[in-house]
Amino acid sequence: MSYQVLARKWRPKSFQTLVGQEHVVRALTHALTEGRLHHAYLFTGTRGVGKTTIARILAKSLNCETGVTATPCGQCAACTEIDAGRFVDLLEVDAATNTRVDEMRQLLENAVYAPTRGRFKVYVIDEVHMLSNSAFNAMLKTLEEPPEHVKFILATTDPQKIPVTVLSRCLQFNLKQMSPPNIVGHLTRILDAESVPYEAPALALLARSANGSMRDALSLLDQAIAHGAGRVEEAGVRDMLGTVDQDHLFSLLDALIAESAPGLVAVADTMAERSLSFDSALAELATLLTQIQIEQMAPGGLGDSLLERERVTAVAAAMAPEFVQLAYQIAVKGREELPLAPDAHAGFIMTLLRMHAFRPAGTAAPATPSGGGRPTQAPRPAPGAVSPQARPVQAAPASAPTAYAEPEPAFAPESAPAPQVAEPQEEAPRSAPAQPSPVAAASVDSLPAWGDLLAQARLSGMARELAYHCELRSGDAGQLALRLPPAHRHLLIKPAQDRLVQALGEVLGRPVQVRIELADTESETPAALAKRERQERQDEAVSAIEADPFVREVIDTFDATLIEASIKPL
Repeated sequence: MSYQVLARKWRPKSFQTLVGQEHVVRALTHALTEGRLHHAYLFTGTRGVGKTTIARILAKSLNCETGVTATPCGQCAACTEIDAGRFVDLLEVDAATNTRVDEMRQLLENAVYAPTRGRFKVYVIDEVHMLSNSAFNAMLKTLEEPPEHVKFILATTDPQKIPVTVLSRCLQFNLKQMSPPNIVGHLTRILDAESVPYEAPALALLARSANGSMRDALSLLDQAIAHGAGRVEEAGVRDMLGTVDQDHLFSLLDALIAESAPGLVAVADTMAERSLSFDSALAELATLLTQIQIEQMAPGGLGDSLLERERVTAVAAAMAPEFVQLAYQIAVKGREELPLAPDAHAGFIMTLLRMHAFRPAGTAAPATPSGGGRPTQAPRPAPGAVSPQARPVQAAPASAPTAYAEPEPAFAPESAPAPQVAEPQEEAPRSAPAQPSPVAAASVDSLPAWGDLLAQARLSGMARELAYHCELRSGDAGQLALRLPPAHRHLLIKPAQDRLVQALGEVLGRPVQVRIELADTESETPAALAKRERQERQDEAVSAIEADPFVREVIDTFDATLIEASIKPL
């Protein structure tokens, strides 16, 4: 006796054994029970979700010898012949082969004749979107007003290509993709019935690789049984699918946490030796980072089906949420750029090193409190940074501010208390800038220059933008008063303020309170200073180019124009 593949052997034969698609089963069951039968049905969905299976079950329900029922007996001649594919009144048509109008007309001409054996003549037209426009037009009248004994069941994977005139004549059901838990449960029942030994993680891998298709999952299961010589084991399935072992992914995350670039390269080389797919590796890494972020932000949100829960929880406690977000974005972007890399191995290594190089400065791993709840964060110094206690604070003259550098994009953790922000108030017109009080001036002079203080603070991201657009108005032991122009009030976000308070406290060696007032500044902020210096360097570079004899000769000879935007200062 020839072997029958699992996808055909275990095709559901009733609505009760159908996996998933509860919304379709409920509607059809009620319609069959109450006798409210439509003359045309349209089932849409991706491959392997049960379109043809539901069509055959519906044909059995309509022609079962026990009567029109939602629970066909499966034992009568009509049910057994439909299951065997030889029922004379069930006509399954492949629209991908019979696309022409002549074939459709020939098919519809026979619809006027009464069924030979059954109660209804059922036409199942698969991949109906492949029909030509003429064929669709030929079937419109019959599809709208068919004979009482005719039922149409159309199936397609691309409903967008079906004319609206056809859609309006059908009762449409959209079949959803199978969820991994549904696929795992169905594969488990089949393997138990077939007496095939298996490992649960192997079935999870097959379900994930099936991408929502039960037929694909059963085909992969057939392959896994053959590959494992009658056993379905995780190691064999990973080898068969070429998927990345979770141990490799956790090793990568451990190397990222330890800030070890050689460790990242070593894991990538090991994966290359095993000829693993780097595209799949980045996809799996993005999935793992998603699970880690869910565990950080919504503890318990992953449910009880996660196999590596303990390891995910451990990594979630060791990585800052900001770093998880950044690593996820880099992994997704790296997967997109992988085809453009010199080779997949090089592209994968560069993606990992990008995660290492663009680690947000000052991010910290969350520490989960013993009482549960949302994780909090503890500050972690950047590599090579000096501790706050050992970092010297040197005073500098206020007349020599430090140049402002362009900030690097980064995330700022939420750790310190939020500083107080003063809302802008109506001010009377003033003829001359107000001078700070003697007490305030003396307090500011006792501190380093604002630019030097920020340079030591090692700020980044929005916190750096906020600080460099502020003006230091006054400061004493534990309190600083800053002024921010109203045009930059969008920088007053809580994470940026918290990070600024934390960084200033580390530099000054004591807790500080920061009060930010929204008002026009009276002196040059570090950001304004940097902008002015950049413009001065740009003007000097343009002047130097214009004064060059060769450039002057070209301009005079060819009546040329100098494009200043193309000139960059060295």
